[in-house]
Amino acid sequence: MMTLRTHTPAQALKSVLVVVGATLLLAACGGESTESLPNTSGNSGGIVYSGPAPATEDVSNFKRSVWDNLVTQDKCGSCHGADGQSPTFVNEQDVNSAYSQAKKIVNLSDPSDSLMVTKVADGHNCWLSSNSACADILTTYITNWAGGGGSAKTVELRAPALKDPGATISLPAEPGLFATTVYPVLEQYCSECHSDGGQTPYIASADVNTAYDQARSRIDATVPADSRLVQRLRFDFHNCWDNDCVASANLMEMKILEMVKDLSETPVDPALVVSKAVELSADGLLANSGGRYEDNVIALYEFKAGEGQTAFDTSGIEPPLNLTLSGNVDWVGGWGIDLGPAGENSEGFMVPAGKAQGSTSASRKLHTQLTTSGEYSIEAWVAPGNITQEDARIVTYSGSATTRNVTLSQSLQRYEVLHRSTTSDENSAFATQDADMLLQATLQHVVVNYSPTTGRQIFVNGEFSGDLDPDEGGLLTEWDDSFALVLGNETDGNSPWQGAIRMVAIHNRALTPQQIQANFEVGVGQKFYLLFGVSHLIELPQSFIVFEVSQFDSYAYRFTSPFFISLDDSVEPSNIPLRGMRLGINGKEATVGQAWANLDVLLDADLYQPGIGQPLSPMGTIIALEGGPGIDEFFLTFDQIGSNQFARTEPAPLPQPEPADLPASPEIGLKTFDEINASMARMTGVATTHPDVSATYNTVKQQLPTVENIQGFLSSHQMAVTQLAIQYCDALIENNELRSTMFPGFNFSAPAESAFDHGGNSLITSSLMTHFVGDNLASQPTDNEIQTELYALINKLKACGGNACEDDRTKTIVKASCAAVLGSATTLVQ
Repeated sequence: MMTLRTHTPAQALKSVLVVVGATLLLAACGGESTESLPNTSGNSGGIVYSGPAPATEDVSNFKRSVWDNLVTQDKCGSCHGADGQSPTFVNEQDVNSAYSQAKKIVNLSDPSDSLMVTKVADGHNCWLSSNSACADILTTYITNWAGGGGSAKTVELRAPALKDPGATISLPAEPGLFATTVYPVLEQYCSECHSDGGQTPYIASADVNTAYDQARSRIDATVPADSRLVQRLRFDFHNCWDNDCVASANLMEMKILEMVKDLSETPVDPALVVSKAVELSADGLLANSGGRYEDNVIALYEFKAGEGQTAFDTSGIEPPLNLTLSGNVDWVGGWGIDLGPAGENSEGFMVPAGKAQGSTSASRKLHTQLTTSGEYSIEAWVAPGNITQEDARIVTYSGSATTRNVTLSQSLQRYEVLHRSTTSDENSAFATQDADMLLQATLQHVVVNYSPTTGRQIFVNGEFSGDLDPDEGGLLTEWDDSFALVLGNETDGNSPWQGAIRMVAIHNRALTPQQIQANFEVGVGQKFYLLFGVSHLIELPQSFIVFEVSQFDSYAYRFTSPFFISLDDSVEPSNIPLRGMRLGINGKEATVGQAWANLDVLLDADLYQPGIGQPLSPMGTIIALEGGPGIDEFFLTFDQIGSNQFARTEPAPLPQPEPADLPASPEIGLKTFDEINASMARMTGVATTHPDVSATYNTVKQQLPTVENIQGFLSSHQMAVTQLAIQYCDALIENNELRSTMFPGFNFSAPAESAFDHGGNSLITSSLMTHFVGDNLASQPTDNEIQTELYALINKLKACGGNACEDDRTKTIVKASCAAVLGSATTLVQ
């Protein structure tokens, strides 16, 4: 679990992350040894350590968790070995010396704040294509050294640099300026990789709207040199053209300057009562730095890279099981990927459905780890795109649509699990119940547990589904090590799933219900605490209003759970009014999402706890992203806080528009489904309870008109009416008494060739007219027009295609004539 702590004023600018319960055991081993020790990382690159034995248990932990994983030439061994650059923290000749050097560049209390991590995060010799992935892996190594990843952690609040909301420049909503300045450079030099169907972001898409949408968060209109498009060239040396990164970066910066030079600043209204300003990337305190249980994670995907074609496995367990993105896949802001269906891109080329797939060789890690333990947990944060998908693979470790080790799928509103064991069929699904409708098209935490004692279990949002595995627990010894891990599809690409995946973790032990609940409560994605300074408004030192903030997706931010706190534990608020709090972004109040506009509370010692604060509201809200988390500046406004007030004048409601000139209402209407059924029964004499009629009515009932508005009449309505009319007429003609009453004098036994001659036609048509067609209706056809159509129908049907007619052809012709009139507008119209 994660809790908050605050600093005293003297500590306010110091960042500390306390790892609860992580105790470093120091025990002297005594003496020295040159016994060869194995490299336990599984990726030694041929290095066998033969130097002095670890002097303490902590040195052993360091070697096992950090040194073994970094000593190879493809990581840190090429520079920071025994004869390399200082610090020599992977000294291959003496692990004790390496340990003493490593202690200088790590922070065991806050592994993510270690110099070893931050240096690589800033671009120093990352061995992968993503600096953030390298930083995450290093953090995992150091965390394991410090005592494991399953301990609860505490986040300490610290004061951000205080600044007033500044005059900001916002990019326009439309891509006009972008299209004539930055876009041509991106098209010319970046389209080989970043066009549609290539690598994300699609900043060189053939569709300028798509390119602008992808590039906006990478353009800093206020300081163009800080734009990601510029820094990627200037500092990361990313695909510079003409082999000149300085010139490439300068050109990109110049084009951004051209784009924004005529844009005006948006000053903050001086009449507003405003807090100090903060930015998410610069001032946010990472709020999800602990609390998850990950002691047995063997593959982890948090999708932090945000671009490119690789989803990195940052579990730190070798070998890394990285996934290659292909097809219709986009990165989701705030960590995640979105998988879409197959279709045409903006250039007219077909793009297959999205998926993320690992190699079979790297996926073998799962086989090795899980067959050894005999149990597993597959944990995922997913947002299904809809609830109509069937046989759609979310996570699968398989070889084809019919051969697998384990699969998590969606089928409508069910989560399904298929897996292979000595007691279960790999293609027999274990699923949540249809009636429970546990799968929803929203962000959900899903865990699949398996152990021989419990069998398969499914947890949704921290809660056990209650479904019991019908198969007895078995062993995983029959698993195939030639299969591949895939997200969002099957290996053959024929079982696509649509939706967003925000996190996937594979554990080689089944999680306990308590651990599942804890991981659910921690949540997913990059979350921050943002502290808005208000001391200048209430004259209470170190005072802030704090929100938990995350990037909700690529288009919005989520603000939740505001509370008031002073970082000075010696002071408390007393009877301070706070009314009408609103969020501001880039110099103006957000136009939507003002969930706290009606807030009216007192900040007072009775409700305030030093070090914890005073909650203001349980509500949350979503506001639109403009520039991105590294660009957008936020502030708060108040109708009143302390003695400061803003006389807000709510805009007058817009006048009601003049009523539109609506078309005249139709003079006629439709009968509804129950009226149609009753009318047909009344006109034919066939009871609505007739078995065949009742069955047909119940089948087509939902396809019949439900309202009397004739403008809503559809072709599907007519098909249902026709089916019901045919059934009523069939029941009428097959009943001797009813047909004799309806058509007296007509010989149903005569062959079709002669039955309708010598007045037979009239016996049928006149009876139908009498029973089914109303009188004196100005808007209906005349009797002669109706009879003419019926004669034509009868003459066509009695011809039998030039062949001899069947014995029951006469009945069939009368049934058809009956249905033609009964199912026409003469019956439907009110």
